[in-house]
Amino acid sequence: MQYFSGMDRARRALEEGERLPSGVLPSQIANSWLRCRDYGHSPGATPEDIIVPFEAVRQRRERNPLLRRLALAEMHNLYAQIAGSNFMIAFADPDGVVLDTVSDQLFADSAPGRSIVPGSMWNERDVGTNALGLCLQERAPVAVYGREHYFRDLGRISCMAAPILDSRGEVVGLIDASCAIEFRQQHTHALVKMAAATIENSLIYQDSADHFILAFHPRAEYLDTLSSGLISVSRDGEIASVNRPGRSLLAGIDTTIGIHFEAMFDGRFALAIEQLMRGGIVRIQDRAGSSVFMVCRQIGSDARPQAGCLATVSAFSKPVSIVREQCDIGFVCQDAQLRHAMGGLAKAAQLRMPIFIEGETGTGKELMARHVHAISGRKGEFVPVNCGAVPESLFVSEIFGHEKGAFTNASREGAPGLARMADGGSLFLDEVADIPLAAQTSLLRFLDSMEVRSVGGKTLSRVDVQIISATNRNLAEMVAHREFRADLLYRLNAYSVRLPALRQRQDFAEIVKRLIEDLAPNMAITDAAIQCLRRIDWPGNIRQLRGVLQRALLRQDTEFLDEDSFQGLPESHDPVANACEECRDHPLKALRCHEIRVVYEKSGKNISETARVLGLSRTTVYKHLN
Repeated sequence: MQYFSGMDRARRALEEGERLPSGVLPSQIANSWLRCRDYGHSPGATPEDIIVPFEAVRQRRERNPLLRRLALAEMHNLYAQIAGSNFMIAFADPDGVVLDTVSDQLFADSAPGRSIVPGSMWNERDVGTNALGLCLQERAPVAVYGREHYFRDLGRISCMAAPILDSRGEVVGLIDASCAIEFRQQHTHALVKMAAATIENSLIYQDSADHFILAFHPRAEYLDTLSSGLISVSRDGEIASVNRPGRSLLAGIDTTIGIHFEAMFDGRFALAIEQLMRGGIVRIQDRAGSSVFMVCRQIGSDARPQAGCLATVSAFSKPVSIVREQCDIGFVCQDAQLRHAMGGLAKAAQLRMPIFIEGETGTGKELMARHVHAISGRKGEFVPVNCGAVPESLFVSEIFGHEKGAFTNASREGAPGLARMADGGSLFLDEVADIPLAAQTSLLRFLDSMEVRSVGGKTLSRVDVQIISATNRNLAEMVAHREFRADLLYRLNAYSVRLPALRQRQDFAEIVKRLIEDLAPNMAITDAAIQCLRRIDWPGNIRQLRGVLQRALLRQDTEFLDEDSFQGLPESHDPVANACEECRDHPLKALRCHEIRVVYEKSGKNISETARVLGLSRTTVYKHLN
């Protein structure tokens, strides 16, 4: 009660331009109010909504895609912890621009919810005292409860924000939880700080795949908590990153990135690593003389002890690290670009984040969707629907079902709808760009609430569905032309996977071999044949490749496929026409000569680059070009 009476006095002083009463407000809030006064803001005015254009939001997201992926995963985890509490979780960049939100529908439909949207800017100078803006100012976790906001219009919400710091202590993003309740939410504030700390630690694991990652704390029982220090160290002992608790625990000791392990801790680095990599917990002193317990959490893929440190790593305990994606045995994914795109797919599926798959036609979007369903561990069915094949007038009833006699030509028995059929499983919305505009509102409402009402029905039923969507069209352009709802796109692309075109795949040969294995298990295919296929542009991607292989197999009399097997096919190109005169009468030489000339053109007619890519001498390249 004393706080609220003190708040009444503080608000009255603020709005009447008087001196603020001392000891009533938290110092962070009082100082922010004074700054806002200096900016010339009137607390009774309505703050201007500053919205960054959609294209600019997309560009900001792309500045740090790894951070965004980790933040989205943690946002959904945080939302699951406070769901039903009328909350919104927001992720913002270092400028205070909101990039993503996850919220209860009730809050999203409220006036505050409509103002906290992707693209909205929440810096202190423009929007007054608010959690995101104050967090940027203080570079520390903050909470702004109800009327602690400078502008009176924002007094209906409470906000809690925490900065996400990189290994150098720079703010790279912000996590915020906002609610439409003025009461203090201490528990949520703690969860927000934990979410930021989890993201920071995940960044260290992701950025330090080739390093040792060591956890330390003065008390051994805290080594598995977010309060433990975390450092990544190169195999030479150079410090690559230190998390926020680590810098705090080593207060007074130089933790500058790039210094040596031995400048922070007592004893030889090689000996410490040898002890740590035997497993278990090691006691060590820092350079201030304090004793800490330390354990090895990750042995980097290329990180090996220095000579004399340790001979093998077979006896080491398995390091603790974030979820790593493993490809299904029937799914070819040796392409580096594809593996990077799938980096957090398993964790995203486990957190029930909507998965958005982009790619040209025939790149395997449904195969990827089925892979998502498989790694999600969900026991329900995988239910695909081609949105472009469903008549506009029937789309809503097809997804959500209908009661008997709900409309003309409706089934007499009614229909449960695909969303209910996918309960406990996955609903795959293929060709999502073709969803009628009128139906997009219903789908958006469903994504927010996971509640289904049949056409003609009166009751709502809740379902548990993993949403997977896919398209070969540019939804951002469709949003710009008002052909697709921006808020629906934001909901669908919580985690995006772009499938590279077949012509861009580094694992092209593996794809060909896998398709041959599926179509004709006993059929062999030569490397020359694969090279012949590789030169095709493949506008239809894997689907087109499969058709070409099927036609080649139909007319093949031998037990193998070579370059001659594909001569005369519409998609193939004759390498002889692009070979030098000396090679044209020899098919294999002509194929090699053609490949040299193609690589030469793609390299910008660079002889050295062509020789390097193909593993040939410059003399050989010259010979075929002349």
